Amino acid sequence: MSHVSAERHAGQDLIKWIALVTMVLDHMRLAWPATSDLFVLGRLSFPFFCLALAINVSRNQPGELFTRSNGRYLALLLLFAVLSEVPYRMVGTSGTFNVLVTLALGLLVAWGVQHQTFESLVLAVGAIAAAYLLSEPLMYGFYGVLVPAALVLAIRRPKLFALLPVVLCVAINTRTGLFERAAQLEPFAILALLIAALAPLLGLALFWARLPFRVLPVTQWSYWFYPGHLVALLGIRNLL
Repeated sequence: MSHVSAERHAGQDLIKWIALVTMVLDHMRLAWPATSDLFVLGRLSFPFFCLALAINVSRNQPGELFTRSNGRYLALLLLFAVLSEVPYRMVGTSGTFNVLVTLALGLLVAWGVQHQTFESLVLAVGAIAAAYLLSEPLMYGFYGVLVPAALVLAIRRPKLFALLPVVLCVAINTRTGLFERAAQLEPFAILALLIAALAPLLGLALFWARLPFRVLPVTQWSYWFYPGHLVALLGIRNLL
């Protein structure tokens, strides 16, 4: 989600906008089942949210974990994870926790990769253990928690680690049945897996590109947007 920085980066804001828009397109099927094909574009959303998180983490000075900014970042993720759980359960059917829980655990693992201090590694190991134990009810499962850390590595050493988030972003879709459908050469499933695989590379390309235009900043309002869009979808579904 959003994390305010002293220097705005147009590529990072564009990544956040794409994450938000594709999330809404993906979730529209919860109110309008006829839009279920937008699930394909929704495969961009989670990798892009993870990349926005990884960019913020990569800007931390290694070793400086316990800062006011980091504390606020984690606190906001946890607060809105709690606020979003009721509307998420009411509108969703997957039975998992909302995505902010996965992102909060992913933040702790990413801090371990970035800072490599005893405290950050303890937090990372704890988050990985929690992800393993909660893999079933966790949105995107165990591998989803590892995506932000993989993207931190890709930002730092792209030649060595650029393909790691690609592998993880494909792996997080194992529970969706896409692999079985792709094996039967179903175009919808093949396209969804292809977009999931390309999402982190596309996001990294946008981050490194020099954009010739300005992008409207995505700030802390985006935290409210997550539970807000769930409530809106619930209201629309009840009206239809």
